[in-house]
Amino acid sequence: MPTLFTRIIDGELPGRLVWEDDRAVVLLTIAPITDGHALVVPREEVEQLTDAPDDLLAHLTTVAKAVGRAQQAAWGAPRAALLVAGFEIPHLHLHVLPAWDESSLTFANARQGVPGAELDAAAQRLRDALRAAGHGAHVPADPEVPAP
Repeated sequence: MPTLFTRIIDGELPGRLVWEDDRAVVLLTIAPITDGHALVVPREEVEQLTDAPDDLLAHLTTVAKAVGRAQQAAWGAPRAALLVAGFEIPHLHLHVLPAWDESSLTFANARQGVPGAELDAAAQRLRDALRAAGHGAHVPADPEVPAP
């Protein structure tokens, strides 16, 4: 059975995509710890970090670095944080988020029920920052209809 992320990647479910390439996608989470909190997800269904081939993991972290720099620019954050947990969905994903201090980097701070318009605005802000950083070839077209 395909994972939730595979269903989003395949277009079966909506997602706020901000990056796409042949090995990975980046989408905004619906439960952000900070505004702009994104998930770097391999297209391949790899269950967890320690199962990932080294070349795939290297690619995912390279994408995470580009996303983190764009988040820093878009939100004025002094750092970009990278978290790997993956207990909620059995499909490897790297959490990348603008960060101001270590104490806020906990899933206990994840906001639930964030209005779709707020998530759409954050996705657009990140897409714009990625384009400004020269990554336009990997940024999907702006959606005409916002995701729910």
